[in-house]
Amino acid sequence: MESYIALLRGINVSGQKKIKMDELRALMSKAGLQKVQTYIQSGNIIFQSEDKSADELSSTIQQAIFDTYQFEVPTLIKKPEDLQKAVDENPFIDKDQSRLYLTLLEAQPQAEKLSLLKSISHDPEEWVIEKDVIYFFSPQGYGRAKMNNNYFEQKLKVKATTRNWKTINKLVEMAATL
Repeated sequence: MESYIALLRGINVSGQKKIKMDELRALMSKAGLQKVQTYIQSGNIIFQSEDKSADELSSTIQQAIFDTYQFEVPTLIKKPEDLQKAVDENPFIDKDQSRLYLTLLEAQPQAEKLSLLKSISHDPEEWVIEKDVIYFFSPQGYGRAKMNNNYFEQKLKVKATTRNWKTINKLVEMAATL
């Protein structure tokens, strides 16, 4: 039995794509996931499953949501050790962690897209990419950030979802107790 963390993109934001967490847990259990837990309303699911790839799990979750709610929800699947590694490798450890965010990418971006992004500055915002994780520090807060999730998706042409540092750490902690 493997543990996983599913990160749903764009649910319960500004009244759009509303899903109650108790309904989501029940739906995911019905879809065959085990020991299902959720964390806050932004679509974080911690669960266990056997014999499925991340792509299969993502498809299972997306299809269950579509069949029930009739809307699509991009879903990234990560293993707890992937998020633990991201926590351990935080390049902004000396900065205000309440202003730190991780943008998790579906895949590593192409070199030319990444090169173009590196040529753009939105000072005082800072970012560092490690494979499929962008560490993003926004001293003015995420709500005022120019380099938000949509920005990174557009520039890199890769699906992404962003979580704050506290959420990432909580998901790692919850996954460790499954």
